[in-house]
Amino acid sequence: MLTSLLRPHVRSRLIPLTLLLALQLTQTLAALCLPALNAHLVDGGVVTADTGQILRTGAWMVLATVVQMTGSAGAVWLGARTAMAIGRDVRSAVFDRVLSCSEDEVSRIGVPSLLTRTTNDVQQIQQFCLTACTMLVAAPLMCLGGIVMALRQDVALSGLLAVVAPLLGLIVGRVVSRARPLFRGLQGHLDLTSRILREQVTGVRVIRSFVRDTYEQRRFDEANAELLGAALRSGRVMAVLLPTVMLVVNVSGVAVVWIGGHRIDDGTLRVGALTAYLTYLTQVLTSVMTVGSLFVMFPRAEVSAERIHEVFDAGAGRVRPVRHPGAPPPRSGRLELLAVGFRYPGAEEPVLRNVTLTVRQGEVVAVTGSAGSGKSTLLGLMVRRFDPTDGVVRLADADVCTLGRGDLAAAIGFAPQRPHLFSGTVASNLRYAKPDASDEELWRALRVACADAFVADSPEGLQTPVLQGGSNFSGGQRQRLAIARALVHRPDVCLLDDPFSGLDHTTEARLRTALAGEPMTTVIVTQRVPAMRAADRVVVLDRGRLVGIGGHTDLMDTCPTYREIVSTEATREVA
Repeated sequence: MLTSLLRPHVRSRLIPLTLLLALQLTQTLAALCLPALNAHLVDGGVVTADTGQILRTGAWMVLATVVQMTGSAGAVWLGARTAMAIGRDVRSAVFDRVLSCSEDEVSRIGVPSLLTRTTNDVQQIQQFCLTACTMLVAAPLMCLGGIVMALRQDVALSGLLAVVAPLLGLIVGRVVSRARPLFRGLQGHLDLTSRILREQVTGVRVIRSFVRDTYEQRRFDEANAELLGAALRSGRVMAVLLPTVMLVVNVSGVAVVWIGGHRIDDGTLRVGALTAYLTYLTQVLTSVMTVGSLFVMFPRAEVSAERIHEVFDAGAGRVRPVRHPGAPPPRSGRLELLAVGFRYPGAEEPVLRNVTLTVRQGEVVAVTGSAGSGKSTLLGLMVRRFDPTDGVVRLADADVCTLGRGDLAAAIGFAPQRPHLFSGTVASNLRYAKPDASDEELWRALRVACADAFVADSPEGLQTPVLQGGSNFSGGQRQRLAIARALVHRPDVCLLDDPFSGLDHTTEARLRTALAGEPMTTVIVTQRVPAMRAADRVVVLDRGRLVGIGGHTDLMDTCPTYREIVSTEATREVA
């Protein structure tokens, strides 16, 4: 998973990675030369008291040190730059995929988990790339080069490497095999903690209203404790590695000194050669330990890569790519649904069944029905939040599945049931639909949405700050700003999902009148009786089926479901 995730990013950076390889090779060769030069200095200069030899060898050692430092600094800088760029690109790719996820995919994976995968999981991969860029090439080169140079110094002592290197490999392999499931559990607990925290932050008003602070605190503490336990379990496995490896390295060093000391006493080994061999042994074992630390990081990065692949591999949900794209449709507000049905993935029953409906250009159509009857889903099919599982949705005689997202967005304005505003200003939110809209166009949309008064009352006007989610506005104000945003680009069709729920009756009447005066087709999901009475036609849904269509008076006579909705709504308003 990790390899397939990183492969395209590595291919696009072959030149800097080749330069990185050259720098690490230079650094490694210089480091391998130093112990041999040191042995030559001791045996050929210090032991024989040859000052000239000491100066000449010392000069070569200084040069080798400068080359090593230069190569190391360059490799670290280039490696860090490359790793950070790969992390940036992976994060951007994940974010792009998240934006294209359908609603059922977002619900299946979960918003908190998507946030964690875009941030924490990408960070784990980025850290692995950073370590790999700075160590993955240099450590194996140092290990192989150290073995070769150690053999040059003394073949007999090198038998220790045949024992120590496999032992270290066995230790690292054992740690990696145990760490992988622990890291998977750790990421899962991190998702759970993020989900609970998000719920509590967004629902803080409800928590305070019901005085559930203690309960929510205990709930978060339990999740936090589980996260701590998962981190400690993985940390304990990791904590075993370094002391064990250092024990093996130190014991090996003691063995080399003990054996080498006897051989020096026998005259079969020189002091400088023993010193160089000790250095090479340390380099080899340190390289093995470095590669081991990289392999320890690998399971967590692999788990993170699997979680990211789940986002990439998530199907496009019910929103399929454009099928046989054609020319943009003529500017027309005519909508047509032909035997449309829709079933959410995994659902036992369809949400909509065999709905056939034609909305004429310039018509105001109200869609009503009981909760769960498919009203919002019907609007979602029109704006192509998802595609029908049966039938066809047409805009101006063109299948919406053949239209590009830009063409569809230019023709349709949509205000969802739960309006969301982005942090910024009123103007920046309204320009979401039309980035080059003039201030006059913004004010026109505000006037139609009956939102111009409270915006004008603010000293900043269009530059009035909007906090995250529009929390500094009331529910009714957010609704009207969302409607204004849908109207800025003068759409042919305006789809409004329950736009009157947060409005008083006076504001509702003004808004209905203003919308009716716009040259566009309007489809409104509502249960407000005045809105249904004022509509040209009312579409009545019941359990996903179209059970009535016509004017208010006709439906009162012919549709029992509509009579029940009107009676219930009238009773509620009187109460």
